[in-house]
Amino acid sequence: MVDVREMWSTKAFGQVWAGAYDAVVEREVLARPAGWALWGTDVGLLYESMGFLGELADGTAVLDVPCGGGVALRGLRSGQRLRYVAADISAAMLERTRVRAQRQGVEGLECVAADIEAMPFADNEFDVCVSYNGLHCLPDPAAALREIARCLRPGGRLVGSCVLRGAGVRSEAFQVLARGVGMFGHSGSRDDLRRWIAEAGLTIERFDCSGPILYFAAGKPRT
Repeated sequence: MVDVREMWSTKAFGQVWAGAYDAVVEREVLARPAGWALWGTDVGLLYESMGFLGELADGTAVLDVPCGGGVALRGLRSGQRLRYVAADISAAMLERTRVRAQRQGVEGLECVAADIEAMPFADNEFDVCVSYNGLHCLPDPAAALREIARCLRPGGRLVGSCVLRGAGVRSEAFQVLARGVGMFGHSGSRDDLRRWIAEAGLTIERFDCSGPILYFAAGKPRT
């Protein structure tokens, strides 16, 4: 079986898929029709989901993992002063995030090479975590969610999206192909994600699907 962690850590692999993914997702005019054609999903929900980032108060500590090419940065407002940490196992993705931040004028971005299942951050370090379109690329999404929950402060929130299994023939065919080349890992079903989030100690606030794409939000209890 392909080692998905090893594949994403490989520079050449990351550059190929980072370029292909960002070429579409960074351009809403392309992403919307591509989403309908490939997944039968409304990609506009992805961009809407990021909007809350621009409402965060200055000083908020945000963890974006896996950050991919930095697509979530589009949710930030001009002049916002956050602690924004972008973490990813792929050096190519981190470089794209740096470039996007410079182009967008985001200041103070921290880029960290990290395995989401064993992150170099302290317990309760972040107020918010965003994780868009990444959990399905991991060998153990449940472990990743537990690690995210560890890094969130009590009262903190996780907001993100991922591809689900069991959401149609077209989606399943693509996921089989993606797992075969090491792009996808152990993606789960709707029930799996609900269970993994709960087992991580988080309380689900949003759990909506558009085609095979799940948009979720969850909070870490204060006590």
